[in-house]
Amino acid sequence: MDAIGAAGAWLIAALVLGIAELAVPGVFLVFLAIAASVTGAAVFVLPDLPVAVQLGAFAVWSAVTVLIGKRWYRDYPVEGGDPMLNDRSARLVGQVVMVETALVGGRGRVLVGDGSWPARGEDAGAGARVRVTAVVDGELVVEPL
Repeated sequence: MDAIGAAGAWLIAALVLGIAELAVPGVFLVFLAIAASVTGAAVFVLPDLPVAVQLGAFAVWSAVTVLIGKRWYRDYPVEGGDPMLNDRSARLVGQVVMVETALVGGRGRVLVGDGSWPARGEDAGAGARVRVTAVVDGELVVEPL
């Protein structure tokens, strides 16, 4: 394969990796795409570069771009729109729920949506409405309205 063909192959690989990054969620293939494009540019400039050196350059540039990306995301973290998106129990704090099994001796169960959660708090009869104030060890802490 001539130098133009080899450089073109690396650039096509970079393009395929870039498209794959768009199709597959995650932030990793873009770094490999950058490494492939740098390797393609190097092969274009240095046409007599052996295949083993090309693969070594790709490996080195892959490591370099991944480390740069890792540092970038550490220094500039991506802020989400909802910090409690994957923390269902934290999302319950402040909600008003109904007592399913009477709170007697500070313990009972409350209905949250279509599920039942263990709860603790002041005594309350079944059907009473209470507010969730905290979640401790998977148990809702509630207070009467």
